[in-house]
Amino acid sequence: MKPAAILETSRATIAEARAAIRSGRFTSHTSGLARDHVQGNVVILPQALADDFLRYCQRNPKPCPVLAVSEPGRPLLPTLGADIDIRTDVPRYRVWRRGELIDEPTDITAHWRTDLVTFVIGCSFSFEQALLDAGLSMRHIDQNRNVAMYRTNIETIAAGSFHGPMVVSMRPLRAAAAIRAIQVTSRFPDVHGAPVHLGDPSLIGIRDLALPDYGDPVDVMRDELPVFWACGVTPQAAIAQAKPDFCITHAPGAMLITDLLNHQLASF
Repeated sequence: MKPAAILETSRATIAEARAAIRSGRFTSHTSGLARDHVQGNVVILPQALADDFLRYCQRNPKPCPVLAVSEPGRPLLPTLGADIDIRTDVPRYRVWRRGELIDEPTDITAHWRTDLVTFVIGCSFSFEQALLDAGLSMRHIDQNRNVAMYRTNIETIAAGSFHGPMVVSMRPLRAAAAIRAIQVTSRFPDVHGAPVHLGDPSLIGIRDLALPDYGDPVDVMRDELPVFWACGVTPQAAIAQAKPDFCITHAPGAMLITDLLNHQLASF
């Protein structure tokens, strides 16, 4: 099912969007879907690794702002939504063993264990509504694409076995729009806040904007700057380095949609 088809119904109720995801009828990226609602990146780890991962997030709050942490073995996230079940409510998951991707299911009930702890991390999709409200166009939304994401040469601060490069998402904007975007997104530190870089991508280790590591490429026009925000896919790069025996993440761009409203995260 295309995102636009879900979006028409989810404007009426978030429950309809969640039901479509839960049933497996919607398995695509969630950019532009349920725009008023906070979206989150997902990392699910064994309890033995949860403390190290929490410290990793605390030391790297720009790419890893924590919105919620579950109790071990509990698939529910009541602070984010009364009926959220993390086993079914992400459009597409990634299952990892020893740092290798082994599966991309739409339901992880069969993989669930009593020692698993869920982390939900802020997502830049949540500040996009504020950018749209400010009159700024998002090309990936206009083109019905996932946002472009890149691994950089910016190293995160290690905690335990978790370390690796920061991942960023990119949106092309004209100079005046980029300044406005900095002002708008600075109000949302829980979903990455202001950009970490704008302009020459090579300065942060990105060789070719046409070849994102995750998501879909979009054109950058001659009068535009590529603007880069820290991205919640960063933990997946850290997981690839840490190589835990088992963990689960969301597929890049396929987020958990919560009951929280984006304006509730604005800091001023």
